[in-house]
Amino acid sequence: MARSTFFYHQKRLTQPDKHAQLKAAIHAAFRRNHARYGYRRIWQDLRNHGWVVNHKLVYKLMDQMGLKAKVRPRRRYGSYARVESRIAKNVLDRNFTPDAPNTAWVSDVTEFRVAGQKVYLSPIMDLYDRSIIAHSVATAPTTAFTAASLQQAISQQQPAPGWIMHTDQGVQYQHASWRNLIDNNGGIQSMSRRGNCYDNAVMENFFGHLKAEMYHGEKFGSV
Repeated sequence: MARSTFFYHQKRLTQPDKHAQLKAAIHAAFRRNHARYGYRRIWQDLRNHGWVVNHKLVYKLMDQMGLKAKVRPRRRYGSYARVESRIAKNVLDRNFTPDAPNTAWVSDVTEFRVAGQKVYLSPIMDLYDRSIIAHSVATAPTTAFTAASLQQAISQQQPAPGWIMHTDQGVQYQHASWRNLIDNNGGIQSMSRRGNCYDNAVMENFFGHLKAEMYHGEKFGSV
């Protein structure tokens, strides 16, 4: 090793860490969010607290400190019927960025286990701003349960004729109660192709973040 290289690294070891305060802030943000955030969300959290820092530096420092977000398990509720019937076309066709609100909605059902009991969530998302405009919760994934969230969304938002309601091919979405709600309120039913989660990727992504940030690692005493 060259003498200059040796003395350069020796000098660096004696110098104070110029990122010490930022590292402390990253640690605090990581703990504050229960080790659920990766570097992008930590970077956004830092910005919200007044830090002006590049996301690449946040990634580098988190890697140095060994801060890794919890990885959510790949397990999901499945609602496909064994026999396909009443399957609608994929009208949405992955157009996840509509130009106006209440023109394209997506929905799905996800499962939680709370206090030893299964609990199901059925949200309705407006793709225009990715907001949840209605939801229902139940201990059984019935057709009435999914229809309740859609009825709530229609009553509150009153979409203009031609709005799209996109889901997977779950049995609840093939039921007359769901199809009639859409038809009777001027909507167009759209369904993902079977076994293709990317056709409803926005809702799948929402469920992933919801569980990573608010469910996994938590203990609930009651439903």
